Amino acid sequence: MTARSLERFLPDEAATTRLGEDLAMAVRPGDVFLLDGDLGAGKSTLARGLIRALAGDPRHEVPSPTFTLVQSYDTPVPVHHFDLYRLSSSEELDELGFDEAVASGVALVEWPERAAAAMPTTSLRLAIEHEGDGRRIIISGDGPAFDRMARSLAMRDFLAASGWGEAHRARFIGDASARAYETVTLDGHAPLVLMNSPRLVLGPPVRDGKPYAEIAHTAQTVAAFAAVDRALASGGVTVPGIVAQDLDQGFLLLAHLGTGAFLDPEGNPVAERYAAAAELLAMIHGKHWDDRLEAAPGVVHEVPPFDRGALMIEVDLLVDWYVPAVSGAPASDALRDGYRAAWNAVFDRLTDKQYGLVLRDYHSPNIIWRTEEKGFARLGIVDFQDALIGPVAYDVASLAMDARVTVSPEIERTTVDAYVAARNAAGGFDEAAFREAYAIMAAQRNSKILGIFVRLDRRDGKPQYLKHLPRIRDYLHRALAHPALTGLRDFYRDNRLLEEFDA
Repeated sequence: MTARSLERFLPDEAATTRLGEDLAMAVRPGDVFLLDGDLGAGKSTLARGLIRALAGDPRHEVPSPTFTLVQSYDTPVPVHHFDLYRLSSSEELDELGFDEAVASGVALVEWPERAAAAMPTTSLRLAIEHEGDGRRIIISGDGPAFDRMARSLAMRDFLAASGWGEAHRARFIGDASARAYETVTLDGHAPLVLMNSPRLVLGPPVRDGKPYAEIAHTAQTVAAFAAVDRALASGGVTVPGIVAQDLDQGFLLLAHLGTGAFLDPEGNPVAERYAAAAELLAMIHGKHWDDRLEAAPGVVHEVPPFDRGALMIEVDLLVDWYVPAVSGAPASDALRDGYRAAWNAVFDRLTDKQYGLVLRDYHSPNIIWRTEEKGFARLGIVDFQDALIGPVAYDVASLAMDARVTVSPEIERTTVDAYVAARNAAGGFDEAAFREAYAIMAAQRNSKILGIFVRLDRRDGKPQYLKHLPRIRDYLHRALAHPALTGLRDFYRDNRLLEEFDA
């Protein structure tokens, strides 16, 4: 494997600290940085910048490990700072717990040549040398770690091109996808949000020669977010304003809508807020939206349809992942055929139901409650890049049966009723058709989520999602109670598709 490299000139100590910050934004457990340079080259400054960025505290105490040989920090990604100058042999690394440190977190290694043979082959070498009054650093390595660091430095270049080159970066929130978000702050300016949205990796074909993301119409580039963002803003919805964008690289610099939680301090739903969010949905769904939206001059995003293929491949996640977890064996062909037949009969009933712009992820994690604002401006919406044109009842189900918080039947009812009242007030609304579509899309969404949460555990090593399964099963039972879903409910019951299992 041929090592790659990239260089940066660091004119002063502040620039060295910012580079440490840039690296901190991209680290993951298992990363090893070999800090190579003479005394006074800036190795400790770089390490201190990285550690303080991970700690989220620019004044965090970072003592030198010269005499202790290692200093460890209990940061969100644990970091272990090694100084091997006084190491007499590489065997002493075992006594320092080097392998355990690398397994659990990030290792920063000064004087790595003292134990060169023991350093992992995946390590990144950071060579720092004097150049005039500043320093030049060469980062070399290969593989995913190098790619992450290179992308983080490209984000700093994007900030510089946007006039925010000296801004401080801090981790903000992650995402179930490859997207990540940071806050950026600069003296004299309101904070902004930096979105890192790399191009979607499509994965292998799963049906008819197409990958899952293509069939489900998952957004492949950040242009989808930019286009829908601009459209929603023009339609009176509070979304993050776009300060700067690089659609090719997948970087957006966004206005910060605040951190007001949509839930109460204990993480429970607030009926009045859910009703307000439902009324905002009613406004959005009552408008006509073009399916060709401009992300930038000359860049058009075509909003895909929430078609039969997308609906079906999503509900198939239940038989692909949940059924094997419950039964201990893959779903049989007969079960799959019966399942799809039952769902196709239900999807046929969606014909001519209310169609429009479906935001797709309209639930509590993606709604900012802005207490200082009035009307619809109280609600900041931050996730909509996967928007489709389809049955708008999906969004109402996403809100009223919030996957990550227990919404009681009473709050679910008042949420849906608030939506219905707002649509009725606007006129031309078929309530009965909507309520049937709501039951269908609630059943569709919750069937999909049962499969997704098991997949996150079994495939992605994220068992924390399993705690939500009882709630999702309860939501699915509620949806299947609608008279229009009698046949589907019977199929689920007869085939024990809602059985619990030992996680």
